[in-house]
Amino acid sequence: MAVAFARGEREPLLNIGQVLDMLEPDFGGLISISKLRGLEDDGLIKPDRTAAGYRKFSHADVERLRYILRMQRDHYLPRRVIREHLDAMDRGLEPPAPDPVVPTVPKVAIGVDGLPAPESFRRTDKLRLSRKELIKVAEIDEKLLGQLEDFALITPSATGHYDTDALVIAQTARELADFGIEPRHLRAFRTAADREVGLIQQVVAPVRGSRDAGASARADEAVVELAALSVRLHATLVKAGLRRI
Repeated sequence: MAVAFARGEREPLLNIGQVLDMLEPDFGGLISISKLRGLEDDGLIKPDRTAAGYRKFSHADVERLRYILRMQRDHYLPRRVIREHLDAMDRGLEPPAPDPVVPTVPKVAIGVDGLPAPESFRRTDKLRLSRKELIKVAEIDEKLLGQLEDFALITPSATGHYDTDALVIAQTARELADFGIEPRHLRAFRTAADREVGLIQQVVAPVRGSRDAGASARADEAVVELAALSVRLHATLVKAGLRRI
């Protein structure tokens, strides 16, 4: 069903302050007087004007604004595309369904055995998600994210952002939760991972501490190779153990 933006004949009109008050709870930070003026200048909204030149908005104008702001916030659509949607709705047509635009996990290099290859441990992405974005993209709720943080499975950066690792952990935790495995059960994974990291640090510390040229690069290369081998061994041990169940 298309969104109707037709004006009511006798509906009370709203001033710009009242419109901002109505939209602020859902679009705080995205809406302002200057934003409304910009949308009007671009022809996306056309509020009435009093004789003194003050803007007056109908409830249909407010719903139109809600649609515009949702398309910008949730789908990152440019004003040009939103204008096409509005034109279609003004003519009684259904607007095209916008494709979801959300951050995605960078591809992980997988070896022929189906396990992560060394390349997957080399950081090449710069993904930085806000807390709200992480919850949305990982399809989790605030409670689950809070539990993952409480058990030190996910830790935001100093700026409060989350990286690809946090996203993968959140998604995996959600899938494990479908089997009744809660974040508190995952502390063993955290402990095992910390031990493996500690072992790798012991191996590469002498290399990294060397004064030879290229020592740091050799240490970095050793880290990724050891990480891949560690994951391979861990996965194989789990697979072998499952055969005894």
